[in-house]
Amino acid sequence: MYDKNLSARQVSIMTGLSKSTLNRIVNGQVSPPSHTVEQLAKGLHLKVTGLFESDIQ
Repeated sequence: MYDKNLSARQVSIMTGLSKSTLNRIVNGQVSPPSHTVEQLAKGLHLKVTGLFESDIQ
């Protein structure tokens, strides 16, 4: 979301997930189930592993 400069609203539209769900995931309040992770990846046109990649080594 941040890497692509997208708002929660934009990601919500792209993925079909609610803004509140997205915000809870981003803020670490919930761990999304695998089907939600797949939905996020599909909506953002990423592989699931792309959601977990980091520049931190």
